[in-house]
Amino acid sequence: MTPDERYMQQALTLAELGRGQTTPNPQVGAVIVKGGVVVGQGAHLRAGTPHAEIHALRMAKELAKGATVYVTLEPCSHHGRTPPCADALIEAGVARVVVAVQDPNPLVSGQGILRLQQAGIEVETGVLGEAAKAQNEAFFTWVQKGRPFVLWKCAATLDGYIAAKNGDSKYVTGPESRQAVHELRSQIPAIAVGIETVLADDPKLTARLPRATQDTVKQPLRVVFDSRLRLPEAAALLREPGQTVIYTTQFGAKQTEKVRLLKGKGADVMVLPADDTGRVPIAQALTNLGERGISSVLLEGGAQIVASFLQQKLIDKVVYYVAPKVLGDGLHAVSGLNPAAMAQAVELQQVRWLQRGDDLVVEAYPKYTE
Repeated sequence: MTPDERYMQQALTLAELGRGQTTPNPQVGAVIVKGGVVVGQGAHLRAGTPHAEIHALRMAKELAKGATVYVTLEPCSHHGRTPPCADALIEAGVARVVVAVQDPNPLVSGQGILRLQQAGIEVETGVLGEAAKAQNEAFFTWVQKGRPFVLWKCAATLDGYIAAKNGDSKYVTGPESRQAVHELRSQIPAIAVGIETVLADDPKLTARLPRATQDTVKQPLRVVFDSRLRLPEAAALLREPGQTVIYTTQFGAKQTEKVRLLKGKGADVMVLPADDTGRVPIAQALTNLGERGISSVLLEGGAQIVASFLQQKLIDKVVYYVAPKVLGDGLHAVSGLNPAAMAQAVELQQVRWLQRGDDLVVEAYPKYTE
């Protein structure tokens, strides 16, 4: 690993401090080095607060002059909720800026780099660029596709069942895996399920962390795809802190009293034109979520909604927990794909294997064919 890569890796590690707190903004880390010594470092910790470069410059003070700055994402060049970081670096008199990856935001997208270069600062890009892009995969998807990054989370037995035939699913996986899922929920701005999951499990769809109170955990937006508006008024998720949005069709919206009651419980009922199957148009719902500033969604089922997402190539990543249990029969994780041959299966790539307690975890990305 070269010195540039080593310092950039340190910046990437710093960027992780903001995971789950900066959305819809990206995670960014910065390190300032002078004479082979780190004189400043920082991370973007929360949306609307100073960016990583500003924290690092404040730490470095006058030592920033003539130094090299390592930053995981191109310094911003526009006035948003905070002033441009490119201007701050120029004013501090840094000599060189090493950027991992260019910002996909059209408001920046090369303008920050150009501004630095026009000020006589040497700029190098692409150092650990793939790692930096992967770290902000949700941000890149949100900016470039206008919709949230969709992460499908599933927990199943060794023989592929997510619940017994009667719907009992408590619990498929062990405590370590369940806690990891709650940590994941706390880092993602929205959780989505189909109405069948709500009717079967009555989930809370909240992040529940040890030694944390409801006031200290930012709860994700709860999203329910409910074409015929069957969500019970007594559903547990309507009693939890945070917000709920229900996507339905004109058919569901005809139940005007039901709409009124759900809105009275704080839910946002969004009516969309039905797709060819009479269901909520998933792609349009995701676009609406993107417009709300939701950069990523955790999809937690059920089987039919997951199949619809896969058919429309809208799942970007999979986190699949496999428990060392055998049911022999039960409910499947996906229902309705019905491929005619193994060659039509959705393949996964960039596969990573982990272990949580006794459970196996597969992290991977779908490889869609055209």
